Amino acid sequence: MTGWWQVHAGAAAFGLAALTGAHATALTAQSLPTPRLYVLDCGTLAGRNLRTYGLPAEARDLSVACALLVDGNRTLLWETGLGDRFAGGRETPKDPGWRVSRTLRSQLAEIGIEPPAITYLAISHMHADHTGNANDYASATWLVQEAERDFAFGPGQDTSSYRALADARVTVLHGDHDVFGDGVAMLISTPGHTPGHQSLLVQLASGRRVVLCADAAYTHATLARTLLSANVWDRSETLASLGRLRALGEEGATVIPGHEPELWKTLGEPPVRLT
Repeated sequence: MTGWWQVHAGAAAFGLAALTGAHATALTAQSLPTPRLYVLDCGTLAGRNLRTYGLPAEARDLSVACALLVDGNRTLLWETGLGDRFAGGRETPKDPGWRVSRTLRSQLAEIGIEPPAITYLAISHMHADHTGNANDYASATWLVQEAERDFAFGPGQDTSSYRALADARVTVLHGDHDVFGDGVAMLISTPGHTPGHQSLLVQLASGRRVVLCADAAYTHATLARTLLSANVWDRSETLASLGRLRALGEEGATVIPGHEPELWKTLGEPPVRLT
């Protein structure tokens, strides 16, 4: 079998390999120092034709990653995935390729977090594979780019998975935003895939920086080769956002795309704490 780094050229350049072994640790006690970043399994997009994502035609299963940042008594939930209601095939989603093996709620419970304890909710963009559990976390303060909120609640949009956010406390953003005010968590504007797409940049206690970039770059291959998917809202903004992410990677940040096929083989069994 062809090696992972041969198939997905460029992943090592953006630091994912550095998070294996000692740098990606299994879930441990709640008494660990903060900030702590956990990467969570929020589903699988099974049998996707990679040509749709600008890659050579090949059927692959793509990951759907969420994350939880714990910083003292402040928590940020990043993304909400496909939807816990689809776990174990209990409900047939619109897309038969959606698979949910572990619920988001159960993974948060392993960490010791219940939905009402979430301080902030940030979603990269409002497509259904990222908003599946959003209604369950509407008690948090929603951090959203104005362009994305307008897009999400605009004419013709299916708001069923995030309808409760219409009544949530909201901080409307117009570009980059320091979530806690201390540089630990930065929402960075990466539009193009949608009008208000954003990514999350986290400064870990070790000094390592991690960028969760969702669909600004689906996989490491799309980032390394500057490939565009068929589903692009604005081509020039997408290219600019890819350039920004590449620059962060070249500066030493670990960039984790939202749908990397080999994510769990690289990081280990989720939920995974990054250090």
